[in-house]
Amino acid sequence: MNYDIKKVSSNFKIDGNFISAEPYGEGHINSTFLLTTDKKQYIFQRINSDVFKNPPEVMENIILVTEYLRNIIKENGGDVKRETLTVIPTLDGASYYKDENDNYFRIYDFITGAKTYQTVEKPEDFYNAAKSFGRFQNMLNSFPSEKLHETIKNFHNTKIRFENLVKAAEKDEFGRLDEVREAYEFALKRKDDCGIIVDAIEKGEIPLRVTHNDTKLNNIMIDDETHEGICVIDLDTVMPGSLLYDFGDSIRFGTNPCEEDEHDLSKVYMDINLFEVYLKGFLSELKDSITEKEVKLLAMSAKLMTLECGMRFLTDYLEGDVYFKTHYPKQNLYRTGTQFKMVADMEEKMDEMNKIAEDIMGGLR
Repeated sequence: MNYDIKKVSSNFKIDGNFISAEPYGEGHINSTFLLTTDKKQYIFQRINSDVFKNPPEVMENIILVTEYLRNIIKENGGDVKRETLTVIPTLDGASYYKDENDNYFRIYDFITGAKTYQTVEKPEDFYNAAKSFGRFQNMLNSFPSEKLHETIKNFHNTKIRFENLVKAAEKDEFGRLDEVREAYEFALKRKDDCGIIVDAIEKGEIPLRVTHNDTKLNNIMIDDETHEGICVIDLDTVMPGSLLYDFGDSIRFGTNPCEEDEHDLSKVYMDINLFEVYLKGFLSELKDSITEKEVKLLAMSAKLMTLECGMRFLTDYLEGDVYFKTHYPKQNLYRTGTQFKMVADMEEKMDEMNKIAEDIMGGLR
Protein backbone atom coordinates (compact mmCIF):
# COMPACT_ATOMS: atom_id res chain seq x y z
CA MET A 1 0.00 0.00 0.00
CA ASN A 2 1.77 3.13 -1.22
CA TYR A 3 -0.32 5.64 0.72
CA ASP A 4 -0.84 6.75 4.32
CA ILE A 5 -4.54 6.86 5.20
CA LYS A 6 -4.03 9.27 8.08
CA LYS A 7 -2.11 11.65 5.83
CA VAL A 8 -4.57 11.35 2.97
CA SER A 9 -7.61 11.84 5.20
CA SER A 10 -6.15 15.12 6.50
CA ASN A 11 -7.02 16.56 3.08
CA PHE A 12 -10.76 16.04 3.71
CA LYS A 13 -13.25 17.94 5.85
CA ILE A 14 -13.67 15.16 8.40
CA ASP A 15 -14.83 15.83 11.95
CA GLY A 16 -12.39 15.03 14.72
CA ASN A 17 -8.88 13.66 15.05
CA PHE A 18 -7.77 10.49 13.27
CA ILE A 19 -7.69 7.38 15.45
CA SER A 20 -7.61 4.36 13.11
CA ALA A 21 -8.45 2.89 9.71
CA GLU A 22 -9.30 -0.80 9.38
CA PRO A 23 -10.10 -2.82 6.22
CA TYR A 24 -13.86 -2.97 5.78
CA GLY A 25 -16.33 -4.97 3.69
CA GLU A 26 -15.86 -7.61 1.02
CA GLY A 27 -15.74 -5.57 -2.17
CA HIS A 28 -13.77 -6.92 -5.13
CA ILE A 29 -12.67 -3.64 -6.74
CA ASN A 30 -11.90 -0.64 -4.51
CA SER A 31 -9.82 -0.65 -1.30
CA THR A 32 -12.21 0.17 1.54
CA PHE A 33 -11.52 1.10 5.16
CA LEU A 34 -13.56 2.09 8.20
CA LEU A 35 -11.97 5.35 9.29
CA THR A 36 -12.51 6.30 12.93
CA THR A 37 -11.91 9.70 14.50
CA ASP A 38 -12.52 10.76 18.09
CA LYS A 39 -15.93 12.09 16.98
CA LYS A 40 -17.37 9.80 14.29
CA GLN A 41 -16.75 7.16 11.64
CA TYR A 42 -16.36 7.34 7.88
CA ILE A 43 -15.86 5.07 4.89
CA PHE A 44 -12.49 5.75 3.27
CA GLN A 45 -11.80 4.37 -0.21
CA ARG A 46 -9.05 4.28 -2.76
CA ILE A 47 -10.74 4.17 -6.15
CA ASN A 48 -9.41 1.41 -8.40
CA SER A 49 -8.28 3.40 -11.44
CA ASP A 50 -7.35 0.21 -13.30
CA VAL A 51 -11.06 -0.63 -13.42
CA PHE A 52 -12.44 2.92 -13.42
CA LYS A 53 -10.21 4.61 -15.94
CA ASN A 54 -11.48 8.11 -15.18
CA PRO A 55 -12.14 8.52 -11.41
CA PRO A 56 -13.11 12.21 -11.76
CA GLU A 57 -15.98 11.15 -14.07
CA VAL A 58 -17.02 8.48 -11.58
CA MET A 59 -17.19 11.08 -8.82
CA GLU A 60 -19.02 13.56 -11.05
CA ASN A 61 -21.70 10.91 -11.64
CA ILE A 62 -21.95 10.15 -7.93
CA ILE A 63 -22.33 13.81 -6.98
CA LEU A 64 -25.00 14.39 -9.64
CA VAL A 65 -27.00 11.34 -8.57
CA THR A 66 -26.71 11.76 -4.80
CA GLU A 67 -27.63 15.46 -4.94
CA TYR A 68 -30.65 14.64 -7.09
CA LEU A 69 -31.68 11.87 -4.68
CA ARG A 70 -31.10 14.13 -1.69
CA ASN A 71 -33.65 16.64 -2.99
CA ILE A 72 -36.26 13.93 -3.56
CA ILE A 73 -35.63 12.40 -0.13
CA LYS A 74 -36.04 15.82 1.49
CA GLU A 75 -39.31 16.39 -0.38
CA ASN A 76 -40.57 13.03 0.87
CA GLY A 77 -39.61 13.82 4.46
CA GLY A 78 -36.83 11.24 4.56
CA ASP A 79 -33.44 11.18 6.27
CA VAL A 80 -30.81 12.30 3.76
CA LYS A 81 -28.00 11.16 6.07
CA ARG A 82 -29.19 7.54 5.93
CA GLU A 83 -31.07 7.19 2.64
CA THR A 84 -28.32 8.21 0.24
CA LEU A 85 -24.54 8.44 0.35
CA THR A 86 -22.96 11.63 1.64
CA VAL A 87 -19.67 12.52 -0.03
CA ILE A 88 -17.23 14.34 2.29
CA PRO A 89 -15.48 17.15 0.37
CA THR A 90 -11.78 17.87 0.41
CA LEU A 91 -10.45 21.00 2.07
CA ASP A 92 -10.70 22.82 -1.27
CA GLY A 93 -14.22 21.55 -2.00
CA ALA A 94 -13.52 18.69 -4.41
CA SER A 95 -15.27 15.31 -4.23
CA TYR A 96 -12.00 13.34 -4.35
CA TYR A 97 -8.30 13.72 -3.58
CA LYS A 98 -5.46 12.69 -5.87
CA ASP A 99 -2.02 12.12 -4.37
CA GLU A 100 1.46 12.35 -5.88
CA ASN A 101 1.33 8.67 -6.91
CA ASP A 102 -1.87 9.15 -8.93
CA ASN A 103 -4.00 7.39 -6.32
CA TYR A 104 -7.58 8.66 -6.11
CA PHE A 105 -9.41 8.75 -2.77
CA ARG A 106 -12.85 9.61 -1.45
CA ILE A 107 -14.61 9.59 1.90
CA TYR A 108 -18.28 8.98 2.73
CA ASP A 109 -20.20 9.41 5.94
CA PHE A 110 -20.59 6.05 7.67
CA ILE A 111 -24.25 5.02 7.89
CA THR A 112 -24.95 3.83 11.42
CA GLY A 113 -27.53 1.30 12.55
CA ALA A 114 -27.47 -0.63 9.29
CA LYS A 115 -25.36 -3.24 7.51
CA THR A 116 -25.03 -5.18 4.30
CA TYR A 117 -25.58 -8.91 3.81
CA GLN A 118 -23.50 -11.20 1.62
CA THR A 119 -26.23 -13.81 1.19
CA VAL A 120 -30.00 -13.90 1.56
CA GLU A 121 -30.62 -14.93 5.16
CA LYS A 122 -34.39 -14.71 4.93
CA PRO A 123 -36.86 -13.82 2.15
CA GLU A 124 -37.88 -10.62 3.93
CA ASP A 125 -34.40 -9.16 3.44
CA PHE A 126 -34.45 -10.00 -0.27
CA TYR A 127 -37.90 -8.41 -0.65
CA ASN A 128 -36.73 -5.23 1.09
CA ALA A 129 -33.59 -5.10 -1.06
CA ALA A 130 -35.81 -5.37 -4.15
CA LYS A 131 -37.93 -2.48 -2.95
CA SER A 132 -34.78 -0.42 -2.38
CA PHE A 133 -33.44 -0.99 -5.88
CA GLY A 134 -36.91 -0.43 -7.36
CA ARG A 135 -37.26 2.80 -5.37
CA PHE A 136 -33.78 3.89 -6.47
CA GLN A 137 -34.81 3.33 -10.10
CA ASN A 138 -38.10 5.12 -9.60
CA MET A 139 -36.57 8.18 -7.94
CA LEU A 140 -34.15 8.51 -10.85
CA ASN A 141 -36.85 7.92 -13.47
CA SER A 142 -36.85 11.57 -14.55
CA PHE A 143 -33.11 12.12 -14.23
CA PRO A 144 -31.62 12.88 -17.68
CA SER A 145 -29.37 9.88 -18.29
CA GLU A 146 -27.35 11.78 -20.90
CA LYS A 147 -25.78 13.82 -18.09
CA LEU A 148 -23.94 10.75 -16.81
CA HIS A 149 -20.61 9.40 -17.98
CA GLU A 150 -20.23 5.76 -18.99
CA THR A 151 -17.77 4.86 -16.23
CA ILE A 152 -17.00 1.40 -17.65
CA LYS A 153 -17.53 1.21 -21.39
CA ASN A 154 -20.00 -1.48 -22.48
CA PHE A 155 -20.23 -2.79 -18.92
CA HIS A 156 -23.45 -4.73 -19.53
CA ASN A 157 -23.17 -5.03 -23.30
CA THR A 158 -23.61 -8.79 -23.41
CA LYS A 159 -22.75 -8.95 -27.11
CA ILE A 160 -19.35 -7.38 -26.48
CA ARG A 161 -18.78 -9.60 -23.43
CA PHE A 162 -19.36 -12.56 -25.76
CA GLU A 163 -16.92 -11.14 -28.32
CA ASN A 164 -14.31 -10.63 -25.60
CA LEU A 165 -14.67 -14.26 -24.58
CA VAL A 166 -14.18 -15.46 -28.15
CA LYS A 167 -11.08 -13.28 -28.55
CA ALA A 168 -9.62 -14.62 -25.30
CA ALA A 169 -10.31 -18.20 -26.42
CA GLU A 170 -8.76 -17.67 -29.84
CA LYS A 171 -5.66 -16.13 -28.30
CA ASP A 172 -5.50 -18.72 -25.49
CA GLU A 173 -2.45 -16.97 -24.09
CA PHE A 174 -2.14 -19.27 -21.06
CA GLY A 175 -3.05 -22.55 -22.75
CA ARG A 176 -6.25 -23.00 -20.77
CA LEU A 177 -8.80 -23.44 -23.55
CA ASP A 178 -8.77 -27.24 -23.62
CA GLU A 179 -9.38 -27.26 -19.88
CA VAL A 180 -12.49 -25.05 -20.22
CA ARG A 181 -13.77 -26.42 -23.52
CA GLU A 182 -17.13 -27.55 -22.11
CA ALA A 183 -17.84 -24.18 -20.50
CA TYR A 184 -16.76 -22.36 -23.65
CA GLU A 185 -19.08 -24.45 -25.82
CA PHE A 186 -21.91 -23.70 -23.37
CA ALA A 187 -21.42 -19.96 -24.00
CA LEU A 188 -21.07 -20.36 -27.78
CA LYS A 189 -24.46 -22.11 -27.98
CA ARG A 190 -26.09 -19.02 -26.47
CA LYS A 191 -24.57 -16.44 -28.80
CA ASP A 192 -27.95 -15.42 -30.24
CA ASP A 193 -29.32 -14.60 -26.77
CA CYS A 194 -26.59 -12.07 -26.03
CA GLY A 195 -28.12 -9.23 -28.06
CA ILE A 196 -31.67 -9.38 -26.71
CA ILE A 197 -31.46 -6.42 -24.31
CA VAL A 198 -28.77 -4.43 -26.14
CA ASP A 199 -30.69 -4.62 -29.42
CA ALA A 200 -33.96 -3.67 -27.71
CA ILE A 201 -32.32 -0.49 -26.37
CA GLU A 202 -30.81 0.39 -29.76
CA LYS A 203 -34.16 -0.10 -31.49
CA GLY A 204 -35.95 2.06 -28.90
CA GLU A 205 -38.12 -0.87 -27.78
CA ILE A 206 -37.13 -0.29 -24.16
CA PRO A 207 -36.02 3.01 -22.57
CA LEU A 208 -32.49 4.00 -21.63
CA ARG A 209 -32.56 4.78 -17.91
CA VAL A 210 -30.23 5.67 -15.07
CA THR A 211 -29.26 2.32 -13.61
CA HIS A 212 -27.04 1.05 -10.81
CA ASN A 213 -25.54 -1.83 -12.83
CA ASP A 214 -24.23 -3.76 -9.81
CA THR A 215 -27.33 -4.67 -7.83
CA LYS A 216 -25.97 -7.34 -5.53
CA LEU A 217 -27.62 -7.72 -2.15
CA ASN A 218 -24.47 -6.41 -0.48
CA ASN A 219 -24.95 -3.03 -2.16
CA ILE A 220 -27.99 -2.30 0.01
CA MET A 221 -27.76 -1.03 3.57
CA ILE A 222 -30.37 -2.91 5.61
CA ASP A 223 -31.65 -1.22 8.78
CA ASP A 224 -30.75 -3.19 11.92
CA GLU A 225 -34.16 -2.68 13.53
CA THR A 226 -36.72 -2.55 10.72
CA HIS A 227 -34.77 -4.83 8.32
CA GLU A 228 -35.85 -2.49 5.52
CA GLY A 229 -33.43 -1.43 2.83
CA ILE A 230 -32.54 2.19 3.51
CA CYS A 231 -29.69 3.12 1.18
CA VAL A 232 -28.24 1.96 -2.15
CA ILE A 233 -24.44 2.10 -2.04
CA ASP A 234 -21.50 1.45 -4.37
CA LEU A 235 -22.52 3.97 -7.02
CA ASP A 236 -19.38 3.72 -9.18
CA THR A 237 -21.26 1.99 -11.99
CA VAL A 238 -24.31 4.27 -11.98
CA MET A 239 -24.71 5.24 -15.62
CA PRO A 240 -27.16 4.98 -18.52
CA GLY A 241 -28.52 1.47 -18.99
CA SER A 242 -31.59 -0.72 -18.69
CA LEU A 243 -33.48 -1.54 -15.52
CA LEU A 244 -33.32 -5.11 -16.84
CA TYR A 245 -29.60 -5.08 -16.06
CA ASP A 246 -30.35 -4.21 -12.45
CA PHE A 247 -33.15 -6.72 -12.05
CA GLY A 248 -31.32 -9.55 -13.78
CA ASP A 249 -28.13 -9.11 -11.78
CA SER A 250 -30.09 -9.13 -8.53
CA ILE A 251 -31.67 -12.46 -9.42
CA ARG A 252 -28.31 -13.86 -10.51
CA PHE A 253 -26.74 -12.99 -7.18
CA GLY A 254 -29.59 -13.47 -4.74
CA THR A 255 -31.43 -16.61 -5.81
CA ASN A 256 -28.40 -18.92 -5.78
CA PRO A 257 -28.21 -20.61 -2.34
CA CYS A 258 -24.49 -21.35 -2.75
CA GLU A 259 -21.25 -19.42 -2.75
CA GLU A 260 -20.24 -17.78 -6.01
CA ASP A 261 -17.44 -20.34 -6.45
CA GLU A 262 -19.31 -23.46 -5.31
CA HIS A 263 -17.37 -26.60 -6.26
CA ASP A 264 -20.34 -28.99 -6.08
CA LEU A 265 -22.61 -27.84 -8.90
CA SER A 266 -25.35 -30.26 -7.84
CA LYS A 267 -26.08 -27.77 -5.05
CA VAL A 268 -26.52 -24.82 -7.41
CA TYR A 269 -29.96 -23.76 -8.64
CA MET A 270 -32.17 -20.69 -8.98
CA ASP A 271 -34.62 -20.52 -6.09
CA ILE A 272 -37.91 -19.78 -7.88
CA ASN A 273 -39.54 -18.69 -4.62
CA LEU A 274 -36.88 -16.03 -4.06
CA PHE A 275 -37.32 -14.96 -7.69
CA GLU A 276 -41.00 -14.32 -6.95
CA VAL A 277 -40.23 -12.57 -3.66
CA TYR A 278 -37.77 -10.19 -5.33
CA LEU A 279 -40.06 -9.53 -8.27
CA LYS A 280 -42.91 -8.54 -5.96
CA GLY A 281 -40.72 -6.01 -4.15
CA PHE A 282 -39.16 -4.62 -7.31
CA LEU A 283 -42.43 -4.18 -9.20
CA SER A 284 -44.22 -2.71 -6.19
CA GLU A 285 -41.99 0.35 -6.62
CA LEU A 286 -41.89 0.42 -10.43
CA LYS A 287 -45.43 -0.57 -11.39
CA ASP A 288 -46.24 2.90 -12.78
CA SER A 289 -43.04 3.44 -14.77
CA ILE A 290 -42.02 0.05 -16.13
CA THR A 291 -43.06 -0.68 -19.71
CA GLU A 292 -44.83 -3.77 -21.06
CA LYS A 293 -41.74 -4.77 -23.05
CA GLU A 294 -39.55 -4.52 -19.96
CA VAL A 295 -41.96 -6.73 -18.01
CA LYS A 296 -41.82 -9.36 -20.76
CA LEU A 297 -38.01 -9.37 -20.60
CA LEU A 298 -37.62 -9.55 -16.81
CA ALA A 299 -37.18 -13.32 -16.66
CA MET A 300 -34.88 -13.34 -19.67
CA SER A 301 -32.77 -10.58 -18.12
CA ALA A 302 -32.01 -12.85 -15.17
CA LYS A 303 -30.65 -15.48 -17.52
CA LEU A 304 -28.69 -12.97 -19.61
CA MET A 305 -27.01 -11.22 -16.67
CA THR A 306 -26.04 -14.63 -15.27
CA LEU A 307 -24.70 -15.76 -18.64
CA GLU A 308 -22.79 -12.50 -19.00
CA CYS A 309 -21.22 -12.83 -15.56
CA GLY A 310 -20.18 -16.39 -16.31
CA MET A 311 -18.60 -15.28 -19.58
CA ARG A 312 -16.69 -12.56 -17.74
CA PHE A 313 -15.32 -15.05 -15.21
CA LEU A 314 -14.38 -17.43 -18.03
CA THR A 315 -12.74 -14.64 -20.06
CA ASP A 316 -10.71 -13.60 -17.03
CA TYR A 317 -9.59 -17.19 -16.46
CA LEU A 318 -8.45 -17.48 -20.08
CA GLU A 319 -6.61 -14.17 -19.76
CA GLY A 320 -4.73 -15.19 -16.64
CA ASP A 321 -7.00 -13.95 -13.81
CA VAL A 322 -6.18 -10.28 -14.23
CA TYR A 323 -9.53 -8.60 -13.46
CA PHE A 324 -11.37 -10.34 -10.61
CA LYS A 325 -9.59 -10.89 -7.32
CA THR A 326 -8.88 -14.59 -6.81
CA HIS A 327 -7.81 -16.35 -3.61
CA TYR A 328 -6.78 -19.69 -5.09
CA PRO A 329 -6.04 -21.20 -8.52
CA LYS A 330 -9.05 -21.89 -10.75
CA GLN A 331 -11.42 -19.79 -8.61
CA ASN A 332 -12.64 -17.99 -11.74
CA LEU A 333 -13.30 -21.36 -13.34
CA TYR A 334 -15.43 -22.46 -10.39
CA ARG A 335 -17.23 -19.12 -10.53
CA THR A 336 -17.94 -19.75 -14.20
CA GLY A 337 -19.40 -23.17 -13.45
CA THR A 338 -21.76 -21.75 -10.84
CA GLN A 339 -23.05 -19.07 -13.20
CA PHE A 340 -23.57 -21.46 -16.10
CA LYS A 341 -25.37 -23.98 -13.87
CA MET A 342 -27.72 -21.14 -12.86
CA VAL A 343 -28.28 -20.31 -16.54
CA ALA A 344 -29.22 -23.90 -17.30
CA ASP A 345 -31.63 -24.00 -14.37
CA MET A 346 -33.23 -20.71 -15.41
CA GLU A 347 -33.75 -22.04 -18.92
CA GLU A 348 -35.73 -24.95 -17.49
CA LYS A 349 -37.81 -22.56 -15.39
CA MET A 350 -38.22 -19.76 -17.96
CA ASP A 351 -41.93 -20.36 -18.68
CA GLU A 352 -42.70 -20.40 -14.97
CA MET A 353 -40.67 -17.24 -14.42
CA ASN A 354 -42.49 -15.42 -17.20
CA LYS A 355 -45.85 -16.49 -15.78
CA ILE A 356 -44.91 -15.20 -12.33
CA ALA A 357 -43.91 -11.80 -13.79
CA GLU A 358 -47.14 -11.58 -15.77
CA ASP A 359 -49.28 -12.48 -12.75
CA ILE A 360 -47.56 -10.08 -10.35
CA MET A 361 -47.77 -7.20 -12.82
CA GLY A 362 -51.42 -7.99 -13.51
CA GLY A 363 -52.20 -7.83 -9.82
CA LEU A 364 -50.53 -4.42 -9.44
CA ARG A 365 -52.38 -2.76 -12.30
